[in-house]
Amino acid sequence: MWLIFAFGSALFAGVTAILAKIGIKNTDSNLATAIRTIIILIFSWLMVFVVGSFDTIPNISYKTLLFLIFSGLATGGSWLCYFKALQLGNVNKVTPIDKSSTVLTMILAFIILGESLSFTKIIGMICIAIGTYMMITKKEIDIDDNTKTNNKWMFYAILSAVFASLTSILGKIGIIGIESNLGTAIRTIVVLIMAWIVVFITKKQGEIKNIDKKSWIFICLSGITTGMSWLCYYKALQDGEASIVVPIDKLSILITVAFSYIFLKEKLTKKSFIGLIIITLGTLTLLI
Repeated sequence: MWLIFAFGSALFAGVTAILAKIGIKNTDSNLATAIRTIIILIFSWLMVFVVGSFDTIPNISYKTLLFLIFSGLATGGSWLCYFKALQLGNVNKVTPIDKSSTVLTMILAFIILGESLSFTKIIGMICIAIGTYMMITKKEIDIDDNTKTNNKWMFYAILSAVFASLTSILGKIGIIGIESNLGTAIRTIVVLIMAWIVVFITKKQGEIKNIDKKSWIFICLSGITTGMSWLCYYKALQDGEASIVVPIDKLSILITVAFSYIFLKEKLTKKSFIGLIIITLGTLTLLI
């Protein structure tokens, strides 16, 4: 059953990237992230009441709460960096770097969680690393004016991947002994606080009144799909191995690339397409 939740997480995560890209086109990325988190917070706590896990809050240990908070902070950092990278760069280049967190997550799962690192997993990791490199290497015909003058998107994308890896490991530890929806809801509180602190530090709160209707719609929709992705992801992470759940979740890159071509008119070069195939094969290898 956890495999179904893992694939569900990938589906919603893939849709989220496109919705968010459209939503932050004319909106500050940090402000959009903060607004999205409000939607996710409402959604996640509704699920807590639906499954009836609210009454178990007094039973949460200090260790679990601590790791949930750390996981929330890592998530906040990953989000802020990811959506800043999306705002500055091409979806088809930002997403592969973010998804490369799979490799780091598997290494950390081996070191910290004691999960096995078999030959097939190593082959899968190598394929994902090679495919990611092929997708982000630039060709002159694939470089737009923004990328020529601004490579900051890559810096933010790499940071996003690092924080995402930490999120998975800390989240795995944090949801041991706690209902997954409740764990997600508690983490979201931390992310919300962190996101709005960044908004006020950068003094972007006044720009809320300038957000157009279209941006509002896509920001809110991306919040809903993120909430769905999270709920599926942490349910899968609670029942399955982090070194398998995380790679499946990263298959969302297929959905993101397909949707970016349809809705954003972003095309893949031949080299990037081959890289995408290698990433997919590497991910599927991890399921053997």
